[in-house]
Amino acid sequence: MQINETLIRSVVEQVISQVRSQAAGPGLNLSGTSSANPNRGHSGLFDNVDDAVASARTAFEQLQQRPIEDRKKIIDIIRRISISQCEELGTMEMEETKIGRLEHKIAKLKTLGEKTPGVEFLRTECYSGDRGLAVIEHAPFGVIGAITPVTHSLPTITGNAVSMIAGGNTLVVNPHPSGRKVAAEGVRRFNQAIRAEVGIASQDRSDLRDGWTCRCPSGPQQRQTRRGRRTRQPTRGRR
Repeated sequence: MQINETLIRSVVEQVISQVRSQAAGPGLNLSGTSSANPNRGHSGLFDNVDDAVASARTAFEQLQQRPIEDRKKIIDIIRRISISQCEELGTMEMEETKIGRLEHKIAKLKTLGEKTPGVEFLRTECYSGDRGLAVIEHAPFGVIGAITPVTHSLPTITGNAVSMIAGGNTLVVNPHPSGRKVAAEGVRRFNQAIRAEVGIASQDRSDLRDGWTCRCPSGPQQRQTRRGRRTRQPTRGRR
């Protein structure tokens, strides 16, 4: 079969049409319920991006008042659920997406729960010499937006959440339409446990995140020299 611009355009139009028809159907928002759902916003699930971002911003402001030890508690909750419930959630994802192998779905979720970098990667760096003293500390970006692939929806959320929250950020995620249900279920479980055990909740009853990308837990760096000057500049994630 010859592939040309006309064929590509036709395939793209067909895919867009299918996605739009799914989005317009009943019960196909992020939470897997009707858009008239009275619990909208509960446990971090939204069908409106502005509401999700506003909620995540409120949670971010709360998180900034907490010690790093509370970030670790939140991360431990996400790890615990991802590891202990990996078979149930992995099976749920396989049944929804129908992509890949069940054992891989389970292994991805468990592995990311176990091995994703957390607060232990946050280290203060100090330099001194003839030109003075510099102290470099990692500071958060704020609210981070992310998307998830259909191939591993919830494992991506787990990895992103652990690294981003370690850096003091909160997250809003737009999951792939074909993996939205397991993404929403995972976020719901994470948020409910975080509310119960740590107590972070936003104004609209959702918790730390509204869905959930970054690899390493570092944001803009804050520098302070002996002369008291402060500069703020972006930095790449550090391993």
